Amino acid sequence: MIVNCTAYADGRKLGAITLDDIPTLRERSDVFIWLGLFEPDEELMTRVKELFGLHELAAEDAHHAHQRPKVELYGDCLFVVLRTAQTKDGKVEFGETHLFIGPGYLVSVRHGASLPYATVRARCESSPNLLRKGPGFVLYAILDFVVDQYFPVLNDIEDAVDDLEERFFKGDFDQGDIGRLYEFKRDLVELRRAAAPLVEVCNYLLTDVFNGYIADDIRPYFRDVYDHTLRINEAVEAIRETLALALQISLSLGAARQNDATKRLAGWGALLTIPTMVFSIYGMNFAHMPELQWRYGYPALMGTVLAACLLLYRQLKKTGWL
Repeated sequence: MIVNCTAYADGRKLGAITLDDIPTLRERSDVFIWLGLFEPDEELMTRVKELFGLHELAAEDAHHAHQRPKVELYGDCLFVVLRTAQTKDGKVEFGETHLFIGPGYLVSVRHGASLPYATVRARCESSPNLLRKGPGFVLYAILDFVVDQYFPVLNDIEDAVDDLEERFFKGDFDQGDIGRLYEFKRDLVELRRAAAPLVEVCNYLLTDVFNGYIADDIRPYFRDVYDHTLRINEAVEAIRETLALALQISLSLGAARQNDATKRLAGWGALLTIPTMVFSIYGMNFAHMPELQWRYGYPALMGTVLAACLLLYRQLKKTGWL
């Protein structure tokens, strides 16, 4: 459950530490601690809350998850909730990350589908001049990492939707494809719920309320994340419109196919009407029918029926009913 617990001083890594070392290190003003947790149990979360003085409501939210993206201030602790997304076996899975940022510490709590933040740590440790800015820069790095993971998910959905759209135009689709369209639509709704609130979160983090947490020279980095969130939301809306259009096209093509089938059935029914009508008359067994005694009555009747059917067939073929 404890993924990593590291102390940093002046932008440099001091080394891995244990929970028992945290009270001593927190007394140093030149050190900040980065503790990473993955789905901690109640006992561990309670201990972390006591070590860092976390607010009870925030700690409870981080333990149980199922929160919307948001940013809240509890005393001297900044609480940020992010939703993560990644593609596994062709399906989009979502998770949550909860961040506690305070004087000299950052605690990250991950739940569900989420890539580990080892690459984020490596990136931060490779820039000691920025890492010495404290937890504010780490907050940016995690936020940027989470937002960047939305782009591969969007690209996968967009490629799949383009493929389905091409198949629709070619007429090569089935009911399973319609089901996939609805799955993509559901994934986009979830992705929008994850990305849309981040615009408000980034705006809020850029206000003067968080001057003590985010240095002025770090703010441009958050504006870059803000720009990425806008791009993601625009891309989500564009793909949603494409999905709606693809669904409309599929329904229209299905209706057109059904209409063609109905027209063909009606055309063949019209062709069968002529011999049915004629033969039904001669099947009445009247005693006195002039044609019955005519030598050429049968071939004349069959020829007339055939000529009428051929003429009607030609007209139906010309109008596209057959």
